[in-house]
Amino acid sequence: MKTRNGSSLGALHPILFFAVIYAIALLFSIFICSSLFYSCNASQAEVTQNQDAPVQQASMPQPTVAIIPAH
Repeated sequence: MKTRNGSSLGALHPILFFAVIYAIALLFSIFICSSLFYSCNASQAEVTQNQDAPVQQASMPQPTVAIIPAH
């Protein structure tokens, strides 16, 4: 029987897959947690300074309905 000299990367496929998924989840969790941290620790001056005046709604004209007499 012939011995195989090829790489054993196929046997490591599940381990490499879960390692990559773990690294991606770690990066996303760092991004999400830092966003939550900075939003919770924002000072009141920064919050009120960035608010704009509320936009006033334009009054819409009422639709007109034509009444057609029945014959």
